[in-house]
Amino acid sequence: MKSIGLIGGITPESTIMYYRVLNQLASIKYGSKHSAKVLMNSVDFGEISRLQQEGRWDLLDTIMADAAISLEKAGANCILICANTMHLTIEAIKDKVNIPVIHIAEATAEKIKEKALSKVILLGTKYTMEKRFYIDILESQGIDVVVPNTEDRNIVHNVIYEELSKGILKESSKKDYINIISKLATDGAEGVILGCTEIPLLIKQDDVNIPIFDTTTIHATKAFELSI
Repeated sequence: MKSIGLIGGITPESTIMYYRVLNQLASIKYGSKHSAKVLMNSVDFGEISRLQQEGRWDLLDTIMADAAISLEKAGANCILICANTMHLTIEAIKDKVNIPVIHIAEATAEKIKEKALSKVILLGTKYTMEKRFYIDILESQGIDVVVPNTEDRNIVHNVIYEELSKGILKESSKKDYINIISKLATDGAEGVILGCTEIPLLIKQDDVNIPIFDTTTIHATKAFELSI
């Protein structure tokens, strides 16, 4: 197995999930005593969150590119950004490294196409739901994307930053998410992308009646497959 580089800390909760998935896959592939070859550069989520709010994507590009450079120098053979939103910086990263940087939206689109779905819900931070960096990739693959209305987007976003990023799981928030998904499913959505790497902590397949796409697991699995 080749080494996988993780840009983590965005948030620690989601990074833990990536590490767990990669090690579970290694155990299945090589035997129960084996673990994955992983290198990590963990950035400070407090700084990342502040710069996001300030709209300083120029500084975020630099922070993320520097993290990727350090992983390449340490021997990583590919890189994962352990957060959906921070894929806004992926082009800056690609400009600075010579190893593959696996895009979470591209990996997710592959799984949606495998199920032959044409219309899906995208849940995530407001940056992910409102900017085009994620939606454009999905639509380029013939996948129609719908997002919640403004009020519901605020609910989804606030739960991520105020609860899930801190490892807080509330039943009331779970009900809110299920209600938002149900409304959009009633309008014709065939699946739902859990487009923030912490959302799978809260929403499982048994909670909804349409297929979920756990971007954390999809992204980590894509990297593992390439690493072997």
